[in-house]
Amino acid sequence: MITRLGLGVMWLLHFLPLPLLACLGRGLGWLLYHLARERRGVARTNLRLCFPQVDAATREAWLREHFALFGRSFLERGLTWWAPPARLKRLIRIEGWPHLEALRGQPVLLMAPHFVGLDMAWTRMTIERPMAGIYANQKNPVFNRRLLAGRTRFGQSLAISRQEGARKGVRAIREGLPFYYLPDMDYGPKDAIFVPFFGVPCATITGLTRMAHLAHARVLPVVTRMLPGGQGYQVEIGPPWDHYPSEDTAADTRRMNAFIEARVREMPEQYYWLHKRFKTRPPGEGSVYVGRP
Repeated sequence: MITRLGLGVMWLLHFLPLPLLACLGRGLGWLLYHLARERRGVARTNLRLCFPQVDAATREAWLREHFALFGRSFLERGLTWWAPPARLKRLIRIEGWPHLEALRGQPVLLMAPHFVGLDMAWTRMTIERPMAGIYANQKNPVFNRRLLAGRTRFGQSLAISRQEGARKGVRAIREGLPFYYLPDMDYGPKDAIFVPFFGVPCATITGLTRMAHLAHARVLPVVTRMLPGGQGYQVEIGPPWDHYPSEDTAADTRRMNAFIEARVREMPEQYYWLHKRFKTRPPGEGSVYVGRP
């Protein structure tokens, strides 16, 4: 009942002009900053590990702004679920679309780091052409159905649950569907290797290079920037990476992390710091997520 009520509120809010919706989202983020004690501590630790050279006051300002933008992204997700295509096209602008179109009919992997606006990129691109991507099944069945319906509302796009594994994704790529892939979360030691992320050993899945090998796919980065106020979103599709994948899995994975690092430095407040990115530690190392939040 509570979930349905919450979804009903999101449906009503999606009719609001984006500047007003953004303001409400920032308010939600302010509330979450004060209530979500554990996640606040996780994000603060991540920022300290990744930006030790930055003074604590600046990191704290990034942290507060991150919560504000996370609140925005949560409420503005309703736009991806219910807003008409014409409105989404006005709010979400794509740069670099010719990079993707030039590879039409060829196997393509879209590498999308976890910035707060990444759902907007997926929805905007599916308006133009069918896509495939992985989603995580939610424990709440009502929310899970809404999430799946929202992600597949345009065209013949395919949402593959993480539990189905990479094989179905490789098949979709071979069939010509660009695959929207999010490779920068800590899923534990399985299929992961330790490579640096901002100089910290980080368990990083090797799925990007493995899937590119299996599907003989080109890899293009996709980065989404949330613009201030009611200006919407900017999606940047980069050119395909040269000499990727290589025969060196570790080198490929380091290259991926280095690319993500560079983009995070451009907008540190927009990266998804609430995730325990350094949860899995090398043998002998204890958890980094300890102490006061």
